[in-house]
Amino acid sequence: MPIITVLIGIAILILLIGIVKLDTFLSFILVSLGLGIALGMPMDTISAAIQKGIGGTLGFLVVILGFGAMLGKLVADSGAAQKISDSLIRTFPKKYIQWAVVLTGFIVGIPMFYSVGFVILLPLVFTIAASTRLPLLFIGLPMLAALSVTHGYLPPHPAPTALVESYGADIGLTILYGLIVAIPAIILGGPVFAQTLKKYNPKPLTSLFSSKQYTDAEMPSLANSLVSALLPVILLAGAAFIKLFITQENEIYPFVNFIGDPVIAMIISILVAILSLGIFQNKKMETVSKSLLDAVKGIAMILLIIAGAGALKEILVQSEVSLYIGEQLKNIAVSPLILAWGIAAIIRVCVGSATVAGLTSAGIVEPLISLTGADPNLMVLATGAGSLMFSHVNDAGFWLFKEYFNMSVKDTFKTWTVMETIVSCAGIIGVLLLNQFI
Repeated sequence: MPIITVLIGIAILILLIGIVKLDTFLSFILVSLGLGIALGMPMDTISAAIQKGIGGTLGFLVVILGFGAMLGKLVADSGAAQKISDSLIRTFPKKYIQWAVVLTGFIVGIPMFYSVGFVILLPLVFTIAASTRLPLLFIGLPMLAALSVTHGYLPPHPAPTALVESYGADIGLTILYGLIVAIPAIILGGPVFAQTLKKYNPKPLTSLFSSKQYTDAEMPSLANSLVSALLPVILLAGAAFIKLFITQENEIYPFVNFIGDPVIAMIISILVAILSLGIFQNKKMETVSKSLLDAVKGIAMILLIIAGAGALKEILVQSEVSLYIGEQLKNIAVSPLILAWGIAAIIRVCVGSATVAGLTSAGIVEPLISLTGADPNLMVLATGAGSLMFSHVNDAGFWLFKEYFNMSVKDTFKTWTVMETIVSCAGIIGVLLLNQFI
């Protein structure tokens, strides 16, 4: 039975990644080969399917993720991220300091990978907690909730961007809908949940921090920092918003459509950032280029993991098992949005990686879109929400939080794991509510 075969394949994938600790990309390729054979695909087509899956997935994502990483690196190395953070902190009085941290995490988290935002912003969180004498988790967890939600829900982060491509969604609308769903999830998982954690006041290991602190003279202006960091979102969401009010016959439609293309938006954004955060800040081109090179090095393994997931997806598509699974799931009296969330959540709990969970789910639930007429943009968000579910010991984020906050495993479960579960559940509830109005 195809479903049993696929479940065995996914179980082996989980075993290879989670227990054997085999390289994730290699695990994907081995499981793709095994599934192709087990599902009866002609031997001479399996290799071609794997190559097609890798090429088809990376063809779009290399540009998006490459430029996204470059932008995040320039935002960090120029001091723009610190400028945004410092300005927000000065704006908010002490009793609203949580909201300043949340907003900082949200703004910085949109263009920047989770781990990068984590390392950049955490020293600031520790400084704020010490100066205000507020419990560390009361300040820190809201920021991490914002970073986590942007990582799981919103392009240009790896899994959401790949899901947009896989599901045939519109990246601009996904961002607009994602913002609507993300804000309540962040509030519940961040400031609201953090109110219950005042008894936790861990002492962080200061030896872990070496992030440079910029002076005001070294940092770009706040306006420059905000526009440069958020330009991809401004272009993509702005174009999607404008297209709601104009027809294809409108003379400005081709231009708006061009600007709203994610590849074009990222190209424009990185060129602007090179000038605004590099050259215009009196940095030499060699220095800027080194930042760009370091950024690309940092996402190499992420790209390979995504490529491996693309190979597995193509095997499921060409063997027609994904269509079979979709047909079987169609008969279940459950919303496809809930199914997408549930499948991603199960894989997340088993594998640990939110990116792997989201991408692995894509090949299974993709047929539901055409079979049920589900909104592909909401399917992206439902899958993304599921991919954040119940982070525990097989997730690198779990250990990153534990070590930086110097907490026990037990307390990490009570704080970090619960927060991740809250934002996941809040996300699917938000998606289901939004589905009633669009």
